[in-house]
Amino acid sequence: MFTVGWNDGTQGPLLPAIQAHYHVGFTVVSLIFVCYCVGFLLGSLLNIHLSSALGFGWVSSALQMIAYTIQSPAPPFPLFCLAYCFSGIGISLQLAQSVVFVLSLPNSSLKMSIYQMTYGIGALISPLSSTRFAAMPRWSFHFLISLGFAVLNISSLALIFRFKRMKDIFVDDGPIHVVQNSEASTNSENHYLRILKLKIVHIFALFLFAYVGVEVTIGGWIVTFVEQKRGGGHSSGFITSGFFGGLALGRILFIWLNRKVGERRVIWLYLVLAICLEVTVWVIPSLIQNAVAVSLVGLLLGPIYPIVLNMSGRLIPHSVLSGAVGWISGFGQAGSAVLPFITGTMASKFGVASLQPLVISVMGAMLGLWCTVPAEIRHDE
Repeated sequence: MFTVGWNDGTQGPLLPAIQAHYHVGFTVVSLIFVCYCVGFLLGSLLNIHLSSALGFGWVSSALQMIAYTIQSPAPPFPLFCLAYCFSGIGISLQLAQSVVFVLSLPNSSLKMSIYQMTYGIGALISPLSSTRFAAMPRWSFHFLISLGFAVLNISSLALIFRFKRMKDIFVDDGPIHVVQNSEASTNSENHYLRILKLKIVHIFALFLFAYVGVEVTIGGWIVTFVEQKRGGGHSSGFITSGFFGGLALGRILFIWLNRKVGERRVIWLYLVLAICLEVTVWVIPSLIQNAVAVSLVGLLLGPIYPIVLNMSGRLIPHSVLSGAVGWISGFGQAGSAVLPFITGTMASKFGVASLQPLVISVMGAMLGLWCTVPAEIRHDE
């Protein structure tokens, strides 16, 4: 999960360097988000079959290694974008498998928050590197560090899980009913149809579409916004670290609040406060205030993703949980391409100041969408 956060935290500080190197505008450079999204959606569809057919995690890590190898020498822009498809497929497979594994562990709510926190840590540390590389002629060498983490990732997965398939891991070490229910249901009804018939799957998928879109849009475009509208210099990339650092901290710091208020209700509080802070970033022309506010937005948004995944584990039948989580996270990740791409298109026409009203509007839509989430938790049979 650290490598996923590292990957997502890379883009923001490097965007100005990518634009300068390839001589492209806001709209064209946003194609990297689109390619990442295409790969992620493809991975989420393949996951339903691959998770039971291939060893745990190693395919996803191998695809990330291929992507970073392609990107490190700064190849022609079409090939550079294609690499994002490989990393999108790999990260999609890795997320779906690892989330289901964590959801199947005892005391999964706490462990899910810790697991998701490591995403924030990766996204916090990555801009510290990419910001420095963005000011260098060989800016793409940042991806060599990413490649090193991918090698470490596949090595640790091989050491711990020994290329076992997910169902073998559950049989040997975990709750066997997850596998048994899954295999029985596959014989009676198509997995895809069962998933698509569940209304809650689509609600969570749409909600995470907006959430991930907001998260990546802020992390990806706030540096450009601050540089152009608040007079920030090359060090503006560290604001991305502040945002993702808040994201990581929030996933642990507010565990007690989530339990006290209730996971469904507390999301209302986080979203309302985050909207208020984004309004201040929009209307207050202060570099320091904007940096602090963006970090606090990350702090408030942090707990939302693990809460949605925890509720998915309780509301979605275990027999289709792996495929459903793959689809939810895959469709959600599409937001990481669509919203940043829309931001880039709007910035080309109206300027990068359009970032804040777009983000605030999407957060408002998230509030409305959360009204449709059922209050009662239905446990699987």
